[in-house]
Amino acid sequence: MASKLVLVALMLGSHVTAATKTSVSVALHKRVTKVASSKLSSDSDKDSSTKMQHKMAYFGNVKVGKDKEEFSVVFDTGSGNLIVPGVECTSSACQNHKRFNSEKSGSVAINCDGSGVSEGMSADQITITFGTGHITGSCFTDDVCVGNACTKTNFISSEEESAQPFASFSFDGVLGLALDNMAQSNAFSVMNRLDTSGVLKSPMFSVFLSDSDLESSEIVFGEAKKEHMASDLYWVPVNGDAGYWEVQITDIFFDKKPMQICEGCRVAVDTGTSELAGPSNVIQQLESRLNVARDCSNFASLPKLGFGVSGPDGKTKILSLSPHEYISKGVVSCTQSLMNLDVPPPKGPLFVFGIPFLQKYFTVYDHQNSKVGFAVAKHEGQEPEVLLEVDEPSPGQSSSFLSRRF
Repeated sequence: MASKLVLVALMLGSHVTAATKTSVSVALHKRVTKVASSKLSSDSDKDSSTKMQHKMAYFGNVKVGKDKEEFSVVFDTGSGNLIVPGVECTSSACQNHKRFNSEKSGSVAINCDGSGVSEGMSADQITITFGTGHITGSCFTDDVCVGNACTKTNFISSEEESAQPFASFSFDGVLGLALDNMAQSNAFSVMNRLDTSGVLKSPMFSVFLSDSDLESSEIVFGEAKKEHMASDLYWVPVNGDAGYWEVQITDIFFDKKPMQICEGCRVAVDTGTSELAGPSNVIQQLESRLNVARDCSNFASLPKLGFGVSGPDGKTKILSLSPHEYISKGVVSCTQSLMNLDVPPPKGPLFVFGIPFLQKYFTVYDHQNSKVGFAVAKHEGQEPEVLLEVDEPSPGQSSSFLSRRF
């Protein structure tokens, strides 16, 4: 087994396709899909609602194989592996999408723990369960490119996909961008492979999502574009070892008032989740205290919904959403972008910053140093807000939970 692992490591480590370090941008396209899933993609087991809902996703193209065949994928910070449909898959979900031909590309089949396949033996398979649905597939090693940044990496080619939710997706697969320990191994982490192969200017990627037709959404590997930022980046270290881009918050705020309903909560920044999600007991308290009228009659009096984040400077800054950013206001009704997501221990309980949050805040993911940067996103035709800072107690005042350090 050890010699097989060394062989695969040598195969992966020897492949560097760019002599000059670069940064690459991949355009993202927005789609709204009707699915029965509380989360678009995740490699962990979760309880979730199965009612039909409209979910938003942003996806772009990645190239796989020697022929650099393009597949549309969700760049998902909440999962760890690259998954594309394979030609062997006859499920309706696969038939609706482009499928990868490993034989045509000359991909090397491997076991899904990253080891080589013994002579005369068949490679094993892996089954991954999502919020609702699952995929079963085989594992391969081949070239993968985001833009013109290429590396050799391990990935999963599905041979069976459940109809829900995959048949309803506009995109072909998922490119997981969670931290390395959420992937099958480091060799399955596309970001790890890009980082260690030395093709990127910096070991990071950044995400800019827009809900407007006036500007383009994009994910950039290798740098953080300043033109997307209306404030300085506020860096926060990743908390926990589950593999999520997870930070800790002091509490949830209405305007600048702490609600004391989520003190010390863990929050994952997740491009694969279409709403703001959290433990059902927290979401129920939020909905009860917000008390949004079904007919939107109290919309003008609703507070900003904020999350207190403490960085290494010890100060707490509030990342807030205005009512129009966490509520969809219809002609006769209001719909809150809040959903129940009960992630079981040890990975949960967990709150999730999904697409409504990521449309408001430009985010940067430092792969090498395991930290996340937040800045107010600069959008065309919009007056940017500022990051609110929670006041620290004056000398002589008693300390509250706002001044605790984690």
